[in-house]
Formats: sequence, structure tokens, C-alpha cells
Amino acid sequence: EKILASANSLLVTSVSVGLATGLYGISFGALSVAAGLDVWQTCVLSLLMFSGGSQFAFVGVISGGGVAAIPAAIASAWMMGVRNGFYAVAMAPILQLRKTRRVVGAQLTIDESTGVALSQTETEKQKYGFWATGISVFVFWNLLTLLGALLGELMSDPSVWGLDAAAAAAFVALVWPRLNDSPTRVVAVLAFAVSILSSPYVPQGVPVLLAGLVAVVVWAIGATRNQDGES
Repeated sequence: EKILASANSLLVTSVSVGLATGLYGISFGALSVAAGLDVWQTCVLSLLMFSGGSQFAFVGVISGGGVAAIPAAIASAWMMGVRNGFYAVAMAPILQLRKTRRVVGAQLTIDESTGVALSQTETEKQKYGFWATGISVFVFWNLLTLLGALLGELMSDPSVWGLDAAAAAAFVALVWPRLNDSPTRVVAVLAFAVSILSSPYVPQGVPVLLAGLVAVVVWAIGATRNQDGES
């Protein structure tokens, strides 16, 4: 009975996390349509990319630069999704997936599934938490993305509802809670300054890439100093 109760509790947690995360899909769906994608393009993006931060980054750049900004949008989305690769490294010894299950596992390796899994102390519970949370988020995110896209399509002029600027606001809302220490705040301020100052002189979408390079440069400088300190 204790085992069953524990499994049920973990399932409730996973589904709750999935629903809470999926609700952001409504915003994404509406913002994506406002940025110029149609309902089906929006749904395919959620199905295949399936990374909230990356998706918001993608439509944020598209909304500002249109089709011409697609390369920059892809690069921005990729930079936001890099962290999932680190999650995969942490989860690989736990899940020990093979063949086709590895592909499915990679798709479900996100903040939420990794967080719930690693919060457990037993391997079986970690596996259960990963799959239950990943599947829950995937289902709710995609269903509510469709709902948001349909609602967004009904709005004849997105700017009336503020959706023309909401993609950038949503992206900031996702990033803001991560600025929880001085180094990341410094990087954020420098990136913001670079993007603002370069905007009048470079094509749409490029300021986002330049801002991303700021983080890479700061990381490289920090790594070099650490090596010099150790030597």
C-alpha cells in the first residue's frame, strides 16, 4: 500500500507539473500566430521543438524580423535549448535507454521532467517521475498550444491585444527567475546593452545573437581566470 500511495503521489505531482507548464502553451500558441505562423506551423513547432524557452525565443525573433530573421531565430532557439543536452547527460545513467526509446527520451528531456526525476532518491522513482512528467507536459503543452493558436487566429489585429510585444515580454518572464546571482545579472545587463546599442545598425535578429555571444565571452574569460588561479 505504501508503494502504491507513493506512486500515486508522484503521478499527481507529475500531472500537476504538466498542467501548470502546459498552460503557458496557450500564450505560446497565441503569440506564435501573432508573429506570423499559422495554426499548423505553430503546432508542428511545439511537437518537434518542444522546449518552451526555445519556442518563445524563436517566435520573439520572428515577430520582430519576419521571414528574414529565421536564421537568427533558429540560432536563438538553439542557444536556449543547449541546457537540455546537459540534462540528458545527467539522466542517461538513470534511464539507460536504448534504440527508439532513446529518441523518445531525448524529446522528453526538459526542465520539468529532469527536475521531478532528480528530486527522487530511488532509481525506479526517478524513472517513473521522468516519464510521467515528460509525457504530461508534452500532452498538455501541445493541446493548449493548439487552443492558444486557434484563439490567436480569431484576433484580427494582434496589436490591439498587445500580442505584437508580448513575445518579448514572455521571454523576459521566463528568463528573469534565473537571474539569481551576481554573475548572471552582470551577463544579463551586458547582453541587454549590446542588443540595444547594436539594434539600429544590424539586421533584425542579429542583436539577439550578439547578446548570446556576450554570455560565451564572459564564460570564456571566467574559465581562463579559474585555470590561471589553479596554476
